[in-house]
Amino acid sequence: MIYDDELETLPKEALEALQLKRLQSMVERVYNLVPFYRRKFDEVGVKPEDIKTLNDLKKLPFTTKQDLRDNYPFGLFTIPLEQVVRVHASSGTTGKPTVVGYSKRDIEVWSNLMARSFAAAGVERGDVIQNAYGYGLFTGGLGAHYGGEKLGATVIPISGGNTKKQIMIMKDFSSTVLTATPSYTLYLAETIRDMGIERNELKLRIGILGAEPWSEEMRKMIEEKLGIDAIDIYGLSEIMGPGVAIECKEAKHGLHIWEDAFIPEIIDPETGEVLPDGEEGELVITTIMKEAMPLVRYRTKDITRIIKEPCICGRTHRRIERIKGRSDDMLIIRGVNIFPSQIEALLMETEGVEPHYQLIVDRVNNLDTLEVKVEVSEKLFSDEIKHLQKLKERIEKDIKDLYGITVKVTLTEPKSLQRFEGKAKRVIDKRKI
Repeated sequence: MIYDDELETLPKEALEALQLKRLQSMVERVYNLVPFYRRKFDEVGVKPEDIKTLNDLKKLPFTTKQDLRDNYPFGLFTIPLEQVVRVHASSGTTGKPTVVGYSKRDIEVWSNLMARSFAAAGVERGDVIQNAYGYGLFTGGLGAHYGGEKLGATVIPISGGNTKKQIMIMKDFSSTVLTATPSYTLYLAETIRDMGIERNELKLRIGILGAEPWSEEMRKMIEEKLGIDAIDIYGLSEIMGPGVAIECKEAKHGLHIWEDAFIPEIIDPETGEVLPDGEEGELVITTIMKEAMPLVRYRTKDITRIIKEPCICGRTHRRIERIKGRSDDMLIIRGVNIFPSQIEALLMETEGVEPHYQLIVDRVNNLDTLEVKVEVSEKLFSDEIKHLQKLKERIEKDIKDLYGITVKVTLTEPKSLQRFEGKAKRVIDKRKI
């Protein structure tokens, strides 16, 4: 179902004309109202009137997460605080949190984009959405909540955690849609099995999963375990929250980024050079509908590419490929670059292992090492030692053959690794401890 037929299927020329008009208006506002942006623009010698085409966007400076921290808490707002109706913030695990403000209009825009996203995923009026994203300062819970209500669905604001109660509610309230992280969804599937609940006792048909990178292989595993369509959704607090981009149920290949609200670019993360559509690099997003806190060329650090080919669903907004990982999450092991999602993809295809793993990076005698801890199935764990040894050696060989790095694989007993109710913490880097 297309939620907003006119905007979602705009011809390319009309969409670009709308983007340019909104970009010019936004650039003028931040230059006149935000001292930080006025200074940044002046440093590179750019004035709002210099933005005559969409191609001129690359003349503007980047904004980074550090810029948000430097202007903590309200230094990037373009409206007085009394007109800000809501504030969200990141967890701030690496310093002060990044703060984002919303006007009443911003909340309406966000709700519409989330409703649009839900519809693209196949959610309909009358569906029952079990919202297991976290509420509070995190944007996930309330973003999904308002979007579900806007669409006309019933929203259960259960938030994350309390897993057995989640499943009781899911069964008793006939939940048809689950919004959660992929890792928590796997944990729910595991607990459903342990509780002896049969799949036909649940009405669940769609999972809208995000907030962490996940592989195509993990999608297949979730779909098999829960019998649902698992749809990838993308967003980040600094830009808006969830609903910046989403897969459509028709293709499930690439996430439509809503280009009437955001202008995406892909850059070389080292040089900052803009790359052509189709090339992989760091995603940069410019907000063109945010009122309280617009961002110019925000560096997300997320690695992806823009898919320029038209989508079978009929939407004209371009797609971004599934996020491979963050540029600062990439592991460099003895000169080889690898993302955790690449290890995950290989593990998920290996028979006999469970979808729960941990990567431990260390430095021994000035050399980087990588240990891959992964749970094995109940059946295999009770098998002969020689079978476990063969599995361990095969995974080590597969990683070496595919990615060119030597790792140590440790097979652990079922349910021995930590489960996560929010974003999974897969990597322990002892080099930084």
